[in-house]
Amino acid sequence: MPGIGVRYDLTTREHRHLSVVAHRDGSRTLSAYRRDDPDACALSVHLTGQEAEALVDALTPTHHSPTLLSTTELGLVAERIELSGTSHWNGRLLGDTRMRTETGVSIVAVLRRAEAIPSPGPGFRLAGGDTLIVIGTREGVDAAAAILGRE
Repeated sequence: MPGIGVRYDLTTREHRHLSVVAHRDGSRTLSAYRRDDPDACALSVHLTGQEAEALVDALTPTHHSPTLLSTTELGLVAERIELSGTSHWNGRLLGDTRMRTETGVSIVAVLRRAEAIPSPGPGFRLAGGDTLIVIGTREGVDAAAAILGRE
């Protein structure tokens, strides 16, 4: 939606149509459409960014990330981040990412195939398909995902 934001559509298992417009200012519009006329809006609710976050937390108490492992009242999260085969870091040393220095997160384990490598050191060589278990603030984990997603 040029100039407005991004629209996400969902059809539920019960064949109900929902949409969310993520506005550029961070607000959201949640709309539900009539079952007998999927083009007719039955409900439309405009939410501020904070209200949208509260709704996400209410719908998915483990936060909005399917890779999230846990969260605490201290503001820390543990999350899985997968390293793609085309990642810039594929075949490079973990220390080369400067992950802790740049983001403040700790990489507590790496899952590789059927193996778990706890507490990998800076000399650990990363490989495409690795899943890194990271712990840090929400912002730090998001920054770590951006660094690891570099191609």
